[in-house]
Amino acid sequence: MVDAVVIGAGPNGLVAANLLADAGWEVALLEARPSPGGGVASAGYLGDGWVTDVCSAFYPLAAVSPVVSGLGLEHHGLRWSHAPAVLAHPRGGDRAAVLWRDVEATAAGFERDAAGDGRAWKGLHRLWERVGGSLLDALFTPFPPLRAAARLGRELGAGGALRLARFAALPVRRLAQEEFRGEAAGLLLAGCALHADFFPESAASAFFGWLLAMLGHHAGFPVAEGGAARLTAALVDRFEARGGTVLCDHPVARVEVRGGRAVGVLTAGGGYFPARRAVLADVPAPHLYGGLVGWEHLPPAMAGDVRRFQWDWSTVKLDWALAAPVPWEATEVSGAGTVHLASSLDELTRYSSEIARGLVPAEPFVLAGQLSTADPTRSPPGTEVLYAYTHVPRTVAGDAAGGGSGSIRGTWDAADLESMADRVEARIERFAPGFRSLIRRRHLLGPAGLEAHDPNLVGGAVNGGTAAPHQQLFFRPLPGLGRPETPVEGLYLASSSAHPGGGVHGACGSNAARAALMQRSALHRVLVAPALSRVRRSLQRPLTGEGAGPAAGGVLPPDAC
Repeated sequence: MVDAVVIGAGPNGLVAANLLADAGWEVALLEARPSPGGGVASAGYLGDGWVTDVCSAFYPLAAVSPVVSGLGLEHHGLRWSHAPAVLAHPRGGDRAAVLWRDVEATAAGFERDAAGDGRAWKGLHRLWERVGGSLLDALFTPFPPLRAAARLGRELGAGGALRLARFAALPVRRLAQEEFRGEAAGLLLAGCALHADFFPESAASAFFGWLLAMLGHHAGFPVAEGGAARLTAALVDRFEARGGTVLCDHPVARVEVRGGRAVGVLTAGGGYFPARRAVLADVPAPHLYGGLVGWEHLPPAMAGDVRRFQWDWSTVKLDWALAAPVPWEATEVSGAGTVHLASSLDELTRYSSEIARGLVPAEPFVLAGQLSTADPTRSPPGTEVLYAYTHVPRTVAGDAAGGGSGSIRGTWDAADLESMADRVEARIERFAPGFRSLIRRRHLLGPAGLEAHDPNLVGGAVNGGTAAPHQQLFFRPLPGLGRPETPVEGLYLASSSAHPGGGVHGACGSNAARAALMQRSALHRVLVAPALSRVRRSLQRPLTGEGAGPAAGGVLPPDAC
């Protein structure tokens, strides 16, 4: 018998377990895989002395997260390391859009591209200086963020708040048209938006791109010195220092529910872990609802909501051991930790359109990381570990490059991955002639390989579900309060499927832990519990008359997700 069981030792599960242990709770942290960390892991598959990161690598959200900073992980071995420049977007020849920590240096580059664009960029940064603190507070606290919203209202007034709301809803293409004369600044923002599944024409893509760029000014895009696994090791070490234990190779098969309350979990191996107070699940929402928790314990309408849950795009990820740094034509790119590869905003629109139509992009947008540039401990002196990924459709309807040799079918077997790797390398070679001649080793991971490494990365989706507005805030992961509480008392969703979503920031785990800790407080009894009760009752009423169960009907076809 423990106070709480946490399912999953990814970053959110580890954060939740740490916070519960801080409160004096006895916690069992169960991980299905042989090692903790989920997508925060390192590997030596490029050879001895070469360290790459299996999934996530650059951590701007962790660098600004009060959740992560509040854990004091520097006392458990974590060190952040930065490249000279935050990110760069080569544009062909010696041209590049470069984001530096220094706002003036960044603005000067945009001013060289087009008169007035540097001034416009500094205007966007002034907006960040005015509202950024409140926005970060809103991002890292449970929804609704009442205190942060109140501060913004006092600061901006009604007119300013309405203008900020319009800004938050803009597509990044429209923002570029409104603010800039040249192409460089808009292209950099659009590339930032594509860190998630935001098209240049998607609502809210401007806000996400702006947020990520401003985080670059504010805190940079750091990597964990020595590898992403050092971040996981620090979280584990802190938890164990407080008496906790991570039990790996313990996949959970079912959450035990009695009388409408979660009372423990059963593992696939037949073990039973009873929980006095709470069960926290760092698993995707579709794995929890109708999976670990049977439909008989859930409101009837949730079956349709889960069926409508939308995953983010699939991913193909590559790593290279290079004999020398990448020979970029635009020399400024050499100092950047993160590199975006696409020639124009129109090219990004074409790439996004192909994915939306189920086509493997002919010219993929590539998000690359120069890991040795950011952290020289990753490889021998004078060499480079290059990391890159690109998104592909979850279900492949065809290949935008056409048939013939190198055509990709969407099975993501060895032949498909080799063909995709050839396209990615061709993109890099276009901006860095001679790149291919530097390759010593290459490693490929497709959607199935990513999911095999971390079962939360379903089909290679890395954000726990789309970041699009229809699945954010009080719609995340399903229509409701946008909070970690679930229809089962004492059960909390602690994964990136919950608000605020993907990224390594720990907020999803923190929100779940805070909700569990306050469940018996007077505030919870008087305010939160009645509101949750009303939401649960509303969830009992399906919009379209669909019933409970995985085969429930509705207004969308079964394969819509």
